[in-house]
Amino acid sequence: MAARSRNRRGPQSGDHGAHWISYSDMMASLLLVFVLAVVYSVYQYYSMLEIKTKQLNEQQAELDRATITLVQREEELEAANVTLMGKQEELAAIQIQLDQQENELHAAQSALKTKEEEQALLQLQLATQADALAAMQTVLDAQRAEMLSYQRQIDDMVGVRTKIIRELTQALAEANLGAKVDQTTGDIMLESTVFFDSNSSTIKEEGKELLSQFLPVYLGVLLRNEYADYMGEIVIEGHTDTAGSYLVNLRLSQTRALSVAEYCLQMRSLSSKQISQLQALMTAKGRSFSDPIYKADGTVDMDASRRVEFKFRLKDAEMVDEMNRILMQMEEQDKH
Repeated sequence: MAARSRNRRGPQSGDHGAHWISYSDMMASLLLVFVLAVVYSVYQYYSMLEIKTKQLNEQQAELDRATITLVQREEELEAANVTLMGKQEELAAIQIQLDQQENELHAAQSALKTKEEEQALLQLQLATQADALAAMQTVLDAQRAEMLSYQRQIDDMVGVRTKIIRELTQALAEANLGAKVDQTTGDIMLESTVFFDSNSSTIKEEGKELLSQFLPVYLGVLLRNEYADYMGEIVIEGHTDTAGSYLVNLRLSQTRALSVAEYCLQMRSLSSKQISQLQALMTAKGRSFSDPIYKADGTVDMDASRRVEFKFRLKDAEMVDEMNRILMQMEEQDKH
């Protein structure tokens, strides 16, 4: 075994120097390779560094240009922002004006609506007034037509009254009766002395005789057929002198008028038709001493005041009253 150990170590001791030379060469080669690798790596690094530097420079240049552009854009944006703020202020001012105009428009619309409502109400009132005016005009036309009709009748009656007065005057004159006819009214005052004594309502015989002569002539004119449509009333008025109180004389005058009326209705010289007509038309009334007869010296003629008067009334008085009523209605309508 010792021999084997020596055999194994012997060759190793003999080749020990060559082995280290080979190893050093190998290490030198490895070192060279490493150095070359390092040099190449450094070269590659610097090449890459140069490329990267160039790229970085280019990128920096681009970044600088982009920065300049960005600054310009920022300046432009700032200018645009200033312009925008100015526009916003203008828009705000315009908005204020628009709001004011809108408020004015609303106010104008409200005013217009109010005006339209007022105009509609006014038109309604005008229409109502027009209808009322048309109705009033219709009534007025009818009243005017009625007035014209009354006026024509009154005009006719004026002629009738004149004709009656003329015929009465002529008939009484032909009958030789001392009765005076008022040429305006047609009233007839009979001679007073023949009718009543003082403070008496009994007709004297002279008065009865006068009435018997007068009444047929009087009624012969008034009760003619041609005057039938116009005759409204035949009035017998009793009068007294001024002696005594008014009430006493009022009763006396009334009694005198009634006595004459009763005597007239009992006259046999009148036909039944005349009596019937006289009953329909005759009125008896007393006037007391309200209308005395005066002498030339201004004193009361006591005998003449104790009298009876015959009066006739045409229907014109009624028509005049009706015309006055229509005129008053027309005046009231004109006021409204």
